[in-house]
Amino acid sequence: MDKQTETAPAEGGGPPPRHFGMRIARDGAWHYRGSPIRRLPLVRLFASVLRREADGRYWLVTPAERGVIDVDDAPFLAVELEHRAGANPEGRDDALAFRTNLDEEVVCGPDRPLRVEIDPDTEEPSPYIRVRDGLDARLTRAVFLELADLAREREVDGEKVLGIWSEGAFFVLGPAIPDC
Repeated sequence: MDKQTETAPAEGGGPPPRHFGMRIARDGAWHYRGSPIRRLPLVRLFASVLRREADGRYWLVTPAERGVIDVDDAPFLAVELEHRAGANPEGRDDALAFRTNLDEEVVCGPDRPLRVEIDPDTEEPSPYIRVRDGLDARLTRAVFLELADLAREREVDGEKVLGIWSEGAFFVLGPAIPDC
């Protein structure tokens, strides 16, 4: 079955959801039937009704209908970092605020954690921050490098790691580099 006609039973016995022909590319660009959506207010509107189900699929959900969309990686990009330094010299009360490609501010903390996934083949890190309700933003390379400059070494579970503090929580970026 092609993606334009893919359906699944709807909750509550209503009409089945459909595939909307939309895709969010790895670079954060939204597409409709292969063409980029260039109007930022329209993309923001779609993003406001974006949901992620327990099965990992992404849906646009409105009061009138719901439909599946494809997401290559994460639905948002973190394109800017603001380091709000606290008074603690170890950084425990710092706050790290990220701006997404849709101009939404996300402050990293216990409710909006940062995680780094490592590709097992290339060992390349892919850092993400939770934006809301199962929706993440992937940090751009420039933002991740800026974040790495703020990293502090700490021992976690008997291993030395590099990480950052934000809103009282420590988030691991990766293993500490041993002294040469």
